[in-house]
Amino acid sequence: MSEALKQKYHNIVSQKLEDKQLRKNLLSVMDTLKGNRKKLIASRFYDWEALREQGKTLKQKNLAKLDTLLEKFESKAKENGFIVHWAKNSDEANNIVLDIMRKNNINKILKGKSMASEETHLNAFLKARGLNPIETDLGEIIIQLIDEPPVHIVAPAIHKNRYQIGEIFRDKLGAPLESEPEKLNEIARTHLRKEFKDFKLGLSGVNFAIANEGAIWLLENEGNGRMSTTACDIHVAFCGIEKVIETFEEASILNALLIPSATGAPVTCYNNIITSPRKEGELDGPKEVHIIILDNNRSNMLKDSHYYRALSCIRCGTCLNHCPVYDKIGGHAYLSTYPGPIGEVISPQLFGLNKFSPMLDLCSLCGRCSEVCPVKIPLAELIRDLRSERVGQGRKGVVGTDSSTQNKAEIKAMQSFMQIATNPKKWRLLLAMADFLSPLSKTFAPLIPGLKTWTKYRELPKLNGNLHQKVSKMQGVIYE
Repeated sequence: MSEALKQKYHNIVSQKLEDKQLRKNLLSVMDTLKGNRKKLIASRFYDWEALREQGKTLKQKNLAKLDTLLEKFESKAKENGFIVHWAKNSDEANNIVLDIMRKNNINKILKGKSMASEETHLNAFLKARGLNPIETDLGEIIIQLIDEPPVHIVAPAIHKNRYQIGEIFRDKLGAPLESEPEKLNEIARTHLRKEFKDFKLGLSGVNFAIANEGAIWLLENEGNGRMSTTACDIHVAFCGIEKVIETFEEASILNALLIPSATGAPVTCYNNIITSPRKEGELDGPKEVHIIILDNNRSNMLKDSHYYRALSCIRCGTCLNHCPVYDKIGGHAYLSTYPGPIGEVISPQLFGLNKFSPMLDLCSLCGRCSEVCPVKIPLAELIRDLRSERVGQGRKGVVGTDSSTQNKAEIKAMQSFMQIATNPKKWRLLLAMADFLSPLSKTFAPLIPGLKTWTKYRELPKLNGNLHQKVSKMQGVIYE
């Protein structure tokens, strides 16, 4: 891990912490999403925890036999008339889309929401080749107009309030300045209608791929996903290998967990289940449907008996909504397609620990993410364990693990702390010194290199006098 990379993280975190409007916007949205989720669970679910346990169990069951399910899905999907492609990495996935566009003389693609295509940086790939990818999800439209990546897995533009969005539409689309949600939606709808009139190729993600049926299930709230997949001649669906589920019944259980966790709503507005291309006699639907099954290091995650649990993620984003770090800095500060707690777990494994290890520091290990995850991924535990991978300990199987991720000063500091923390006499001495020096440290913290950085956005804890004596007495009781 280079000093330049570390500095890049420090710079953007500092920048976001200084952005008062960003923090205000995030706090407002996060509070709303958390409140809606809490109310819904209390009023509509008689045993939410049992449902979570069921979701966890069935995801792990499906991951355990994913090789078989992938083969079954491919076979059934081909029987249904789908064209199935396998992509080992981002380049292969993007080139499949490029080949489809070139073979059909298409230079424009309308995209429904797809985090997998964000992961492969499909938009930048196509633009570099003179092609035009157009987002149709409202949040994605907003950030595409200002050339930003999504700030959130589910709600890509939550860092912008309605007044800022009105200014973006005025500046980029030539629309009148508006701030009411209904009028902003009307502006976006009018902007997109002309694109939908004559497009030939649409792209979507996949929420669930049903192995037994060879079908794909897409969830959305705006209707643009349905337009992007039915009004075109060719539909391309990006599907991570972990999205394959054995049955519709199992996918329905995960769906019941996903929507309340993501938005605090009981159901989504549109459930699009696609079982085949357009059949003879049907009036709508694409003539071709291509499904790109994306690996991109997921297989490497799957083979690890510890970290594979991160592949249970159903992309609800609730771990971001409850994270006390994310709601202060937003998703862009993570410098990854996937931000927040789930991003800290999967980004180093998908893209390389040597490229994304600094994001592991954007966590307080409070455990909120683990408590709210609908499929019970132990996110805080996995983040902590990835930190050990970073310093050369742990399982040593994460992609991109090398000496560049190791900070010798950090390793030395933790070894020294371990020696003190496991020695009662040294530990009591440290507490006594902390008790004595606490008033001085608060005064001189801005002048001490390590403390200066730490106290820039934090307050030193208050020590309640004679702490070492109290701890000694407690230890004496324990030892007796």
